[in-house]
Amino acid sequence: MGENVETRGKGRRMDRDVDVPTRILIEGLLRADGTVDGHTLYATAGALDKTDQQVRLCIKRLVAEGKFTQEGRGRQATLRATPKAVREMEPDVEFVRLAYQQDRGTTTPWDGYWHLVGFAIPESSRKARDTLRTRVIYLGGALLQGGLYVSPHAWEPYVLDVAANLDVEQHLSSLTTRDLTVGTLEDPVKIAAQLWPLDEIAAGYERLLDVATARLHSLQNTPAIDAVTMTIELAAEFTRAMEPDPLLPPELLPTNWIGKRARSVTAQCWTLLAQVDGADKLPSLFHLYAGAIDDQDARVR
Repeated sequence: MGENVETRGKGRRMDRDVDVPTRILIEGLLRADGTVDGHTLYATAGALDKTDQQVRLCIKRLVAEGKFTQEGRGRQATLRATPKAVREMEPDVEFVRLAYQQDRGTTTPWDGYWHLVGFAIPESSRKARDTLRTRVIYLGGALLQGGLYVSPHAWEPYVLDVAANLDVEQHLSSLTTRDLTVGTLEDPVKIAAQLWPLDEIAAGYERLLDVATARLHSLQNTPAIDAVTMTIELAAEFTRAMEPDPLLPPELLPTNWIGKRARSVTAQCWTLLAQVDGADKLPSLFHLYAGAIDDQDARVR
């Protein structure tokens, strides 16, 4: 628990591999003007041991999904994000901001209320039902029983927005309660441990802590680094750790929750990356995250 970050970094491979999905690579290289430069894309892909064919196939899929348009070919190409791609990035930044607010204790203490949403959508709207279920889980909901999900957060506006976009809000019900029992469990901490896979989530943060610690050591001790590639690696591992995390209030988490430590070391990396030459030209993803991570978070707690 009290392992020194520098010691941990020296004990790890400094070039510890990070599996960066090609999709995350492309979306992560988006610039402030909504474009991705072909030269930068293929160069960064090469640094991450990805082939040109992998990049081309992924571009084709993203264009087919309506997320990007392509102007030109190969390294001469410019990819331009559609409004759909930009919109899908925005909620992530909001959740990152919430995570760091929780870490530094600036959120309102949990009021003890559980927020439940339930839905029974006809088979004729199966696609909408499946999409709503996926989004509810993405928003941190845990399944209580068939069609009934719970969160400790006041998530109703987000769920209602998703349901409205799918035109199924008439099938949605919601309620709040401080009197939730799951099986024989009544203690909120035990209920949270039962409903959410905290061990799996912690394992993801353990991986992020290793990766971020290695990158922090490089930033502190290596004169020249590939800041773009490091940004993408950190963003990929950070996303992988954060996506399954419901961001439970600290009152419901185990003591010395590893997510807080992993995010703190990642924030230190972000702070140092902001100081490298050409930092203003780093992908917009870097600047979005930097805006969500306040400087006061950039220290191990």
